Amino acid sequence: MFNRKCSIIGVVHLLPLPGSAGYGGSMDEILRFAVGDALAYKEGGVDTLLIENMHDVPYLKGHVEPETVAACAVVAQAVKYETMMPLGIQILAGANLEALGVALSSGLDFLRVEGFVFAHVGDEGLQDSCAASLIRRRAALRADHIKIYADIKKKHSAHAMTADVSLVETAEAAEFFRADGVVITGSATGRPPSPESVSAVRQSITTAVLVGSGVSGENVRAFAPAADALIVGSALKYDGNWRNHVDRDRVSRFMEVVSSLQ
Repeated sequence: MFNRKCSIIGVVHLLPLPGSAGYGGSMDEILRFAVGDALAYKEGGVDTLLIENMHDVPYLKGHVEPETVAACAVVAQAVKYETMMPLGIQILAGANLEALGVALSSGLDFLRVEGFVFAHVGDEGLQDSCAASLIRRRAALRADHIKIYADIKKKHSAHAMTADVSLVETAEAAEFFRADGVVITGSATGRPPSPESVSAVRQSITTAVLVGSGVSGENVRAFAPAADALIVGSALKYDGNWRNHVDRDRVSRFMEVVSSLQ
């Protein structure tokens, strides 16, 4: 998946899916939106894609309904077929076992997961560690080819209960618990972490380091040296708003900057 020194993962934010409060009643519309955004990323030159059910607010905690799982699998298969690109999935909030099932059935390459090690309090409530159940399930399904990239000290969350555990220590714990990489974020969607924190984690672990929020053309130079991949969504949408469609021109301009760094 990481075919350059610092690869770019474009986020496809799915429209509200069946099972969510905002579902509009049309899977065709969901598919058109997702495939259109995925192709815009591909035409702009990104390396990898990530689909995410970000519009499914308010999120369930630790699971989603069967109809949501089915919809994710349908969309994931369509995006994979239309783009033939490396593709991952995240199912909010913390529906990591369901995401693994979708990835296996749809031929996906990786998961982005939350609540992998330690615990935190998110918008949806207390999120406990899932590493043991997720890693065991992946092994039982003989699906070790599906990589697991775990958010640590993730955005939109309170971490007071683990305030005595540093970001670096959390990254080391995730690596010890067999994560294939860690994702570092700022405090919220569109807000970046500090480049210094990314560099500190890079120096402490041997698995992949990804930046998961707030990356833009203005700060990509600060993150690229220490990161294996950058997950980018908001900055590549029209008006820089994650709710909008992907802007092909923004993607092209962003990738020109990335290419100049290689």
